[in-house]
Amino acid sequence: MNFNITLDKIEDIKADLEIIVVVGGDLGHGFVKDRDVLEKVGFEGKHEQLCLLAEKGRLYVGCENLCSNDFRAVTAVAVRSLDGMKFSSAKIATYASNPQCTEVLRGMVEGLVLGSYKFQHYKSKKEQPALQEITISFQEYHGYEIDSQKCGGIISSALILADATNYTRDIVNMAPDDCYPEIMGHMAMELAAQNNLDCTILNVDDLKKEKMGALLAVARASRHEPRLIHLVHKPKDPVAVVSLVGKGLTYDSGGLSLKPADYMVTMKADKSGGSAILGIMKAVSQLNIPVEVHGFVGAVENMIGGDAYKPDDVLISKNGKTIEVRNTDAEGRLVLADVLAYAQQEVQADYIFDLATLTGACVVGVGEYTSGVMGNSELLINNVLYAANKSAGEYATKLSFNRYLGKTLKSQVADISNISNTRYGGAITAAMFLNEFINEENKEKWVHLDIAGPAFVEHAWGENPSGASGAGVRMMTRLIEELANKN
Repeated sequence: MNFNITLDKIEDIKADLEIIVVVGGDLGHGFVKDRDVLEKVGFEGKHEQLCLLAEKGRLYVGCENLCSNDFRAVTAVAVRSLDGMKFSSAKIATYASNPQCTEVLRGMVEGLVLGSYKFQHYKSKKEQPALQEITISFQEYHGYEIDSQKCGGIISSALILADATNYTRDIVNMAPDDCYPEIMGHMAMELAAQNNLDCTILNVDDLKKEKMGALLAVARASRHEPRLIHLVHKPKDPVAVVSLVGKGLTYDSGGLSLKPADYMVTMKADKSGGSAILGIMKAVSQLNIPVEVHGFVGAVENMIGGDAYKPDDVLISKNGKTIEVRNTDAEGRLVLADVLAYAQQEVQADYIFDLATLTGACVVGVGEYTSGVMGNSELLINNVLYAANKSAGEYATKLSFNRYLGKTLKSQVADISNISNTRYGGAITAAMFLNEFINEENKEKWVHLDIAGPAFVEHAWGENPSGASGAGVRMMTRLIEELANKN
């Protein structure tokens, strides 16, 4: 899709369709040209409510508030509603809450790109979208004078971030036999070549030398050997250093603790954390954020077979801690334990974040649209929550550690068990397990994000399609931007 920006008034722009956002149910605004008709058909301007007046070439969409998160959702819903229609071009005005505010414009552009996403890789007949061009007029809804140069930069940034999110969606949506650890490694190398990133790939022999006993145990029953991916964005004179660690389970059968058939479907999405790392690295490099960013991905497949690791096994992790295996379907934390240890060995970071579709318990606890955020630093957790909920439009909430849940991970035969001895608080106990593999000097620098809920949902919601959402990409990129500004 092509985007044009212009100083021309909206009525002077030639397009098949005008998209009009009705904010707060205000049908009396001058941009609303069809009030009588809208009232007759029951359009009230409620959030995400749509009304297409095809003969007049106008699509109305309701938006609850004049804020970036709401605009991201409603513009996505609007453009998605045009799927299958014959409009080849559209136009839309600029909306702002004050003359200096550009966040609404950012959200609007992201929504238009994210809403037009379709995954058709496996379709024998691919549909070509009719909508090929959107023109954004800097004529502002309230009549404000807009800084066109500043807004042009905002649009460029929004396009980069939305494109990185869609790139991540493509990886997550790929079938497991087309996207296994070796392929993820190739994707990382291609990404590095295209975006001036450094890239290092560790193979099985390298992982053995690094004594990653936990990761290797998870991988050993698969015909696809594991990889550890390390991408680096290194700008001149960085103001901070960030390490990102992603769970890249390209497929998770559950291992010998085999998942029921219904739960095995969509397990291609267990690579969402690692895929998000690739998307974030794409975005930060193209935005050239003045922060040194290291992206680590543990790419592994968890399968069954004669060589599968077993419940009752005791594994030796990279940092030397022994782990009693009580359930082979609690494999992501084993992979992350070793990759977190490796990341801390390789980089002295100011901040460490890991992203993983780690627990079904997180989905049960906070729903399928929300990420759980956990760690030891209230300040850093709050920074993540602000970037998610206020800047990026991703739902996230804090889940608190407590000493009593920590005791449920004790093992009689090893240093720690890979699952707790209670069925409750599973998202928190999984994060507390990871906390055991964070060096003491890094405890306050680390935050864990459980993205199991929003990473893959089988129906469209807001700016997200059915399937992969690209959860974590916008959130973490905006956080890194904000960390750059603070430093």
